[in-house]
This record gives sequence, C-alpha cells and structure tokens, in this order.
Amino acid sequence: MEPITIDITILKPITKVWEFFTDPEHITQWNFANDTWTCPKAENDLQIGGAFNYRMEAKDESFGFDFKGNYDEVAPFEKIKYHLEDGRKVKVLFERIDETTTKVTEIFEPDTQQPAEMQREGWYAILDNFHKHVENN
Repeated sequence: MEPITIDITILKPITKVWEFFTDPEHITQWNFANDTWTCPKAENDLQIGGAFNYRMEAKDESFGFDFKGNYDEVAPFEKIKYHLEDGRKVKVLFERIDETTTKVTEIFEPDTQQPAEMQREGWYAILDNFHKHVENN
C-alpha cells in the first residue's frame, strides 16, 4: 500500500504545537479519534532510539491497545520519524507558516489488514483532536 498523507493547519506558534504534540501530559488530552475513546497513559522518550507508548482505551472498557514505537529521527520544531512495533514507518513534519500558524503533516504506512480510507479517517480524526486541543489551550 502507498503511504497515506494527512495535514492540518493550526493557528498557534510552532513552539506550542511541538510541545503539545510531544509532551505526555498533553498527549493524553488529545490522542484519540472521538469521545468514546481515551488515552489514559502516555510515555515518550523523544530522542533517536527512544521509545513511546500511548495507551488507547474505549471508555466503556470494551477494548484497548498500546500504540508503541521507536524514534528514528528527531529534529525539534521540524520533523519526527518513527517506526511502529510492526515495522511501519511514520513521518511527522512541522512547518512554520508564520508567527502564529503551523502546518502539521503526517505521512504513514498503512496497516495492510485495514481499509486505507478507514485508516486515513482515523488518523485524521486524531490529528483534528490535536488541533482542537492546541487551539483551545
């Protein structure tokens, strides 16, 4: 499958966008696709070779999983590259549009077991949740 690209423009400075994207205290506030899910725990060692683990759970406790991976490249305020447990690669780009506007682009290799459009929608819903968290805080 071809990599999937999604992006969103956030009306906040790049320093705040980067902090909210990488700080576990903030990750738990936005890292879920909709209000029936939660991210009760996030661990993030943001350095090359460092690991992350974001716990995702349905609020009704019917399902949960760990979203885990390791960092391959970290360029503060520019990009993050990582690979997931199953080897799929992800790249996140941070682009400073101006003093108060930042574009975030995610490029990820889809899971071959799931429909690509469903994955695009799910990842975009999480990115949109991130966007709302940054702009409202």
